[in-house]
Amino acid sequence: MPLTDTAIRTAKPADKPVRLFDGGGLYLELSPAGGKWWRFKYRFQGKEKRLSLGIYPDTTLKAARARREELRALLADGIDPGEARKATKREDAMKAANSFEAVAREWYGKQARIWVATHSQDVLRRLEGNIFPEIGYRPIADLEAPELLATVRKIEARGSYDLAHRVLAVCGQVFRYGIATGRCKRDLSADLRGALTPHVKKHQAAVRPEELPDLLRKIDAYDETTGDTLTRLALQLLGATFVRTGELLGATWEEFDLEAALWAIPAGRMKMKTEHIVPISRQALAILDELLPISGAGRYLFPGRNRDKPISNNTMLFALYRLGYKGKMTGHGFRAVASTVMNESGLFRPDVIERQLAHCERNEVRGAYNRAEYLPERRKLMQWWGDYLAGVKAGADVLPFQRAA
Repeated sequence: MPLTDTAIRTAKPADKPVRLFDGGGLYLELSPAGGKWWRFKYRFQGKEKRLSLGIYPDTTLKAARARREELRALLADGIDPGEARKATKREDAMKAANSFEAVAREWYGKQARIWVATHSQDVLRRLEGNIFPEIGYRPIADLEAPELLATVRKIEARGSYDLAHRVLAVCGQVFRYGIATGRCKRDLSADLRGALTPHVKKHQAAVRPEELPDLLRKIDAYDETTGDTLTRLALQLLGATFVRTGELLGATWEEFDLEAALWAIPAGRMKMKTEHIVPISRQALAILDELLPISGAGRYLFPGRNRDKPISNNTMLFALYRLGYKGKMTGHGFRAVASTVMNESGLFRPDVIERQLAHCERNEVRGAYNRAEYLPERRKLMQWWGDYLAGVKAGADVLPFQRAA
């Protein structure tokens, strides 16, 4: 006699498992502890087998019967339901292993080792915050362009147009990695060209060469009003070396060979993970000589209140604000103005300038070999730059060479 919900609800457990049969191989097994488990009993190729179909009442009587009919249909087609279930689990496991998130994390794990920590954290945060919750679980091979577009447009809806483009670019790298490793066949990000709101990239503010002398003079007088000599020296050294702000602020005394007038920034602190050599001009050496009594006994050139950590990037930025350059100049701006002046001088080869700006090779072997590439010319370049800054600050012509039309 078929089961009813009333019969199931009122069934009492016994000392041993009790089976309540519904027919067609379906039965409910009551455990001595009171649990109620749906089972399906069948024979395949002369062997008796059983499958679990869930727990009552999570799996209702109606649902258990529907599942029984599906399994009986497989048997009628000569398919072992148990083996079919195993195959489905294997397929699901494979899809999970090849989900967008799984492939993205695998790609990230390979790339992160050559990135600086801040960039590495940014990439992972963007994926975890914007992509994984939406499509991370989906097999990468099954994704379609409209799904990716809908996900990225949610970023746009927040007004984050630049971030939307950045996240889409990262997704493109994941898809290309998926193609290379045989997990998908197409880069869906390529299908979305022109589908996002155009975004004009804002370059970090930098003064024009003509404005540089006034800025340099204001920096020289910075600690007269603030009493902050350390920040003044940091701004002066940043101008003299035009390294990235983070590379300057993380500088330690052990990186400097003052006798050889060289600063070796370790690969771990560089954007491209390649050691960078900075020749030190006479003017930069004078800044370091003034700095040595202030912080030479510690680790960092520019220690913060906690001597075990350097001052923050905001310290430099806010100092420029106080000097009246909010929206006009950033720490990174020194790189832009140095590049402009040196290239327009026509005195140095572009390759030499690019190497000193640390726009270095992505190839690790080539990058390591080239760490000191063009070093004699770069020494001349850095001393020329030091002389140039001193000259324009004292009133010399800003561009004492023919400027390109």
